[in-house]
Amino acid sequence: MTLVLTALALVLLLAHLVSVGVVARRLNSPAPPRPPVAPFVTLLRPVCGLDRFDPETLESSFLLDYPDFEVIFCAAQADDPVVAVIADLIARYPDVRAQMLIGDDRITANPKLNNLHKGWLAAGGEWVAMADANLLLPHDYLWQLLAEVGPDVALVTSPPIGIRAEGVWATLESAFLNGNQARLQLLADETSRGFAQGKTLFWDRHFLVAQGGLRALGGFLAEDVAATHVVRKAGRRVKLTQRPFAQPIGDRSLRAVWDRQLRWSKVRRDGFLGLFLLEPINGSLVPLIITGLAWGPLGMLALGSKWYGAELYLLWRAGWPINRWTLPMMILRDLMIPALWLASFGRRGFTWRGNTMIPGSIAPTNSTPTGRPAGIVPVSE
Repeated sequence: MTLVLTALALVLLLAHLVSVGVVARRLNSPAPPRPPVAPFVTLLRPVCGLDRFDPETLESSFLLDYPDFEVIFCAAQADDPVVAVIADLIARYPDVRAQMLIGDDRITANPKLNNLHKGWLAAGGEWVAMADANLLLPHDYLWQLLAEVGPDVALVTSPPIGIRAEGVWATLESAFLNGNQARLQLLADETSRGFAQGKTLFWDRHFLVAQGGLRALGGFLAEDVAATHVVRKAGRRVKLTQRPFAQPIGDRSLRAVWDRQLRWSKVRRDGFLGLFLLEPINGSLVPLIITGLAWGPLGMLALGSKWYGAELYLLWRAGWPINRWTLPMMILRDLMIPALWLASFGRRGFTWRGNTMIPGSIAPTNSTPTGRPAGIVPVSE
């Protein structure tokens, strides 16, 4: 029995080490060349409320070095405090083609898609990049996306990397985002089985129009899950950028981290049940328990040092943040993963930004837009 347990633990450790090695090599490979042609691109940024880093992350939309693009900001309500911030940015960068659209088009039960719909209809680009408001865009953001476009690629995407984590629980969030989720998503892309990530969705506009537009992304709890299914069903590929893009984290509470991770866990259960059922073996807990049964505490210490040493190496090689709380929060994260998995079998829906999301109620509708009519907010406002 000891040999069987040892072999199983070593297989899980080897799989982890391989994932680290593959992703580290990817992140340290030369960047793909910029394409020779720069098509006109639309950048859509949905906004809702004003968070601490929003002035900086939204300003990054105006600092791109791409030669031919437009920026369309989308808000559901004209009295949203972020609208004034965006109007000020538009006034400060008159050379950038940018506009602010207000309206709430109820095309699905997903409020993000409803907010984006007016921008999607107004977009003039052959490719349309949807970037969440809290994503900090590098100067070559659009070039990085276009570098991954190929004849079989309908969607380019990227997971976020947590930066500027302040305190213990923000570091816990980064431990989920960076060494675990980003690593696994980049690994999947290395096997040509990329999964869409809602932080960045860079669409071949003609492809998505042929699938039904944004309404086609309303069939699951999250638009990125629906996007993955739509692209694969059509026989096309989801491709990830070589390196992820940064998301400033700031401060977090333990409850906020738990709620966010539980929401994502429910999203994965709703959209990829087969993979979701394997999630308890994600992380070090299972191999550590197996090793402890076979070799006791010293065996657990030996395996744990290799497991977390490899992950810390990945963070270092990638240039992702490491602080004094990183290792303890990695361990806590791995303890939380089975608990989150079990909690996902409770109530399947969740509340997001005041909207109740329940599987089976997310299907696209044929209703006409409701709420405030979409329109451009003048800079003077």
